[in-house]
Amino acid sequence: MTDSSSRYDVIVIGAGHNGLICASYLAKAGRKVLILESLDQAGGCAATREFSAGFSVSACAQWLYQLSPDISSDLHLERHGLAYAARELNTIALAADGRSHLKRNGTQLSGPGLTDDDARNFSNLNSQLLRFVKVLDNAFKQRPPKLVDSDWQDKLSLTKLGLDMKRLGKEDMNELLRVGLINIYDLLNEHLDNELLKGALSLDAVLGTHMGPRSPNTVFTYLYRLLGEHYGYSGPALLSGGMGTLGSALGKAAQSLGVDIRTNSAVTQIDTEGERCCGVTLDSGETLTAPVVASNADPKSTFRKLLGYRKLEAGFARRIELNRAKGNVAKLHLALDDVPAFTGLPDNEHGARLLISPTMKYVERAFNHCKYGEMSTEPVMDISIPSLHDPSLAPDGKHVLSALVSYMPSHLQGGWNDRARAKAEQLALNTLAKYAPDIHDKVLASEFLSPADIEAHFGNYGGHWHHGEISLDQIMMMRPVPGCTQYATPVSGLYLCGAGTHPGGGLLGLPGRNAAQEILRQSK
Repeated sequence: MTDSSSRYDVIVIGAGHNGLICASYLAKAGRKVLILESLDQAGGCAATREFSAGFSVSACAQWLYQLSPDISSDLHLERHGLAYAARELNTIALAADGRSHLKRNGTQLSGPGLTDDDARNFSNLNSQLLRFVKVLDNAFKQRPPKLVDSDWQDKLSLTKLGLDMKRLGKEDMNELLRVGLINIYDLLNEHLDNELLKGALSLDAVLGTHMGPRSPNTVFTYLYRLLGEHYGYSGPALLSGGMGTLGSALGKAAQSLGVDIRTNSAVTQIDTEGERCCGVTLDSGETLTAPVVASNADPKSTFRKLLGYRKLEAGFARRIELNRAKGNVAKLHLALDDVPAFTGLPDNEHGARLLISPTMKYVERAFNHCKYGEMSTEPVMDISIPSLHDPSLAPDGKHVLSALVSYMPSHLQGGWNDRARAKAEQLALNTLAKYAPDIHDKVLASEFLSPADIEAHFGNYGGHWHHGEISLDQIMMMRPVPGCTQYATPVSGLYLCGAGTHPGGGLLGLPGRNAAQEILRQSK
């Protein structure tokens, strides 16, 4: 079936949050937009799913801590159903001895093993890093400037970036230039002594990446994580009804602006005429035409699968193929008969964000396995029991536990078969049992999603959160690769609008908004 006359100005591939945001801003500017989504609901990784009868979880992303407040305001997300079950939650770094857990409430720390020096040094370090984040945020809100053949807008952006850095003052500017290239392990050791605190902070620097605390670039990834605190999130938030509430609100916002959304409509090919993009072909064989196509898929999937390397210059295709996107985070979902008892943790703290990352060396050892395609025997875990705040997720008196499990490599030696999943799930449960000894007795049903499973369902290559590593050679004017750094691609009329573009992934939303602005700029 062929639609020879286009009814749309732009076709967006994928109704993930960035695709929905891109489409919404285009529609606000008067463009007629169609979103095509392969799944049966909009939202992408911002999804809620029932994994056992009566038990629902946030299927992929589980915390909201970075969403740009500008986007939330522009699209009136609360009017479209965005509602919170809990906000500004504490983060608790669990101690193996069950007696010295460390609690973080915003910028405040407490715990039996914490010294006044560590509390003061953390506060000073955090304040300085937030000053650095303010500079980055200004750069993240616009397209990354090119260093060669730049136009007046790029020159203005570079000038603003230089002025923002100069406003930091000489001492802070020198420190930003120094720490931006080092690892989080060295930075935290310079300032802090408490091993539990350093372990928890290092987890935030590496979560969702193929890096350990000793890896270069991890200070930058920690600064990226701190964007949420810069935006006013003094702790992670949980949404009523799970993360699918965000996907639903974004979908309704887009539709209110006139965007058409077609679910169960998988794009199998990006069509071209000569050197120009002209539309897409669906798995049904239907073709849809539009002068502009914006892909919310990751760069590898967009160029390798949907467009085809044969339509690209060989050097560019090679750069895309070498783009690093190795996911290391699995998801564990548990249906529970009751709340597990974490040793030494008061009952009123079980609804906090709970971390198993007792030292930076523990986190680094866990990462070491991934270097060789092995699953960690002592995984790092980021744990939520969302039903304590949102009873709708489980039957009366029952609960759900959802955990991010690192490090589980997307390309596991031998592959992610049923036996490998069962082994990884048992490793995760045994790790949990060291902190919550009764966990095995409370489990009614379970589900373990490897990075390969996440890739198969959500389509992000390698199950990588950011559609590509956030490292110095894959950020800003290098993201995702040279020749495709300002949302436009070498194929005229084809754009990227997903997490693989500047500034990166997470439920931030800026890639989608920035891409829309660039499409509007180039199609005036």
